[in-house]
Amino acid sequence: MRKLPLPPFGLACTVALLLGMVIMLWRPALPGMAILWGAFALGLGGWFWPSRWRWLGATLAGIGWAGLHAAWSLGAQLPVAWEGRDVLVSGQVVGLPDPQARRTRFLLRIDDTEQQPAPLRGRQVRLAWYDDFGATEPGPRMQLRAGERWQFEVRVRAPRGLANPGGVDAERHAAAQRISAMGYVRNATHARRLSPGRGIDAWRSDMADRMGHAMPVPSARFVQALALGDTRGLDDADWQVLRATGLTHLIAISGFHVGLVAGFCALGGAGLWRLFPALSRKIPRPQAAGAWALAGALGYAAVAGFALPTVRTVLMIAVVVVARLARRHVRLVDALALAMLAVLVFDPLSLLAAGFWLSFGGVAWLAWCLPVSQHWARAFLPAQGVATVGLLPFTVVLFGQASFAGPLANLVAIPWWSLVVVPLSLLGTGLETAHAGAGAWAWRAAAACFEWSWVLFDSMSKHPYALWWLPESRAWALWLALGGGFWLLLPRGVPGKSLALLLWLPLLWPDRELPREGEVELVVVDVGQGLAVLVRTAHHALLFDAGPAVEEGFDAGERAVVPALRALGVSRLHAMVISHADNDHAGGADAVRDALPVQAVLAPPGSPLDARAPCVAGASWTWDGVRFSFLHPGLYFPYLGNEASCVLKVDTPHGGVLLPGDIGAIVERGLVHRDAASLRSEVVVLPHHGSAGSSDPAFVAATSPRLVVNSSGADNRFGHPRAKVVARWRARGGELLDTQSGGALRVWLGRDGLHARERRHDRPRWWDAVRRQRAGGLSYRLEEGRPDVPED
Repeated sequence: MRKLPLPPFGLACTVALLLGMVIMLWRPALPGMAILWGAFALGLGGWFWPSRWRWLGATLAGIGWAGLHAAWSLGAQLPVAWEGRDVLVSGQVVGLPDPQARRTRFLLRIDDTEQQPAPLRGRQVRLAWYDDFGATEPGPRMQLRAGERWQFEVRVRAPRGLANPGGVDAERHAAAQRISAMGYVRNATHARRLSPGRGIDAWRSDMADRMGHAMPVPSARFVQALALGDTRGLDDADWQVLRATGLTHLIAISGFHVGLVAGFCALGGAGLWRLFPALSRKIPRPQAAGAWALAGALGYAAVAGFALPTVRTVLMIAVVVVARLARRHVRLVDALALAMLAVLVFDPLSLLAAGFWLSFGGVAWLAWCLPVSQHWARAFLPAQGVATVGLLPFTVVLFGQASFAGPLANLVAIPWWSLVVVPLSLLGTGLETAHAGAGAWAWRAAAACFEWSWVLFDSMSKHPYALWWLPESRAWALWLALGGGFWLLLPRGVPGKSLALLLWLPLLWPDRELPREGEVELVVVDVGQGLAVLVRTAHHALLFDAGPAVEEGFDAGERAVVPALRALGVSRLHAMVISHADNDHAGGADAVRDALPVQAVLAPPGSPLDARAPCVAGASWTWDGVRFSFLHPGLYFPYLGNEASCVLKVDTPHGGVLLPGDIGAIVERGLVHRDAASLRSEVVVLPHHGSAGSSDPAFVAATSPRLVVNSSGADNRFGHPRAKVVARWRARGGELLDTQSGGALRVWLGRDGLHARERRHDRPRWWDAVRRQRAGGLSYRLEEGRPDVPED
């Protein structure tokens, strides 16, 4: 019998399209435009040619279409030659501005007119507006409202982020969101409002303000999140509770909430048709109920800013409604496939966001495992089990964590929030839209109902086993774990389910590449212009410095160091050395101590740091066959900032590692004079980030390392590392690696020799900013470094 051709919009072709896009978007580099257009055209023809092999065409079309969108996104980013310029721009504020204690962050869509800078016309830029230096109260930035048109003088650069284990990939996010540039407002006197706010974002902002005035209670921020998708009021402590209890998917508007709104609208529409039977003569009641459901879902998704989970649900509802209007039955899996197909065709780069995998993955598991005919009350508990097992691999890979309290917390939160708090929040919003002040009572009732549940979840989150942080695993471990989950969720009676747990081991218990007895590992975390170095032996971990922190701004300890430590499997620090009190070395220390237990903190004597012991020359100890000793400062050396930095020497049977902090040439010469032999090292962290006042020739000669590692920020204003300093170390045979070109640096020194790995080169991606800078044609003085900076 001749096999019938596959349907072009069926499940098989949708999965094939998804596979092709995944293959392209996780490539290290993009092919040329001609190849991408050719693949897309050829694949499109094969996709719609009636054949049982049309899934191959869909795969090729996915490869070409995703590659074209990726190339267009990168092509829209600010050219390297325009970086660092001050430009005058005007545009509309997109989304809800996020006011913080010292700055306001917002997204601006530049006007598409000839008056705007050519590379930014019609593009989106991410901006920050800071208060003036020394200001005691918020400035004119607080006047910024959603939907308004403004004019600013800004300084912009192409999107650039840090590259660390466990860290957020800001460059991937910028590519997925089509953000062309990042920058900040330069001169507040040049900022002026051109027109008042308009559109759905302006309405959301106004409604959020009304909620805040109507509910002078702490839980008002959660009602704003559940009703409007406005999470600006949630602080780090709130998100920590939500992560520990596995409730992040509920606190902002989720697909489940959209489904509830659609259901209520369908019931309301059906009730209206029952009250006025004459309406059924024009439109049958089932079709009218479906239209009401779609209208309600679409309106609620607009209120949420069209977040991906809401868009997925709206598309699925639309498929069901269209099928009902055509009087055709549609399965849940077909609705899911068509919704996914629409999202992939409209925005292939949505695959780069965690929301896509969690949203579609969760529904796919439920559609496969649970019978459609089962009543929702009976299916509730099995659904929790399916969601926990099915989505655990994604949450581990995407967020590096697993919530043990999540299944229990969801049993309470899903019915209570979704059936009580959310309806009250939406009722208040609807009443307030109809008449100012009419929705206050419903909002206050929603806040009161939410409050008692939050007390419960807050206590659950404090349990030591509520949240489990997991080390970073290999990419293939995800697919093994998904296979294990598929095996576990097979029908009862399938043999060998206990063996499926073995497939989870590479994900839940990965190889951490720990050093052996007598060996040492060095991890230089990418913190921008600052320093944070993890030193590990077989059973101990020491952190040397913790990176910079800005008040109410970027904290490298929280955003870079702590995620990196967790991704590397470090659950506690046996010691933390703060070399000196400068912010770029000590700023992140508090965040590290808040997140992880630290057994001992050491700092220079006389420094204004909270330390339990001083780092004094002559102090030493041994861990796992590795000796640690301080070479500077001396017992009576006064605290002089950089020059009083702790100098730590790590000695192994296979060579030494030297961490000199920010000492300058004078202290370096003193160390050479006292004991030059103790300075000999295989690996040296570049003193003072490679400044012109450090790396004295005698010091370089005494250390004579094979590898020099440096931590510096991209295009930093200090010009670190200086070209003469780099040349000096290279002349002594040292190879230089820098975080600004390679991201986080991992170095192993042991019986197998000296090995190093750079994060950006170990995991190359097409959105990598360093690769893009290289393609911009600038001259680099480091082998893989940064634009040339003139000497003083």
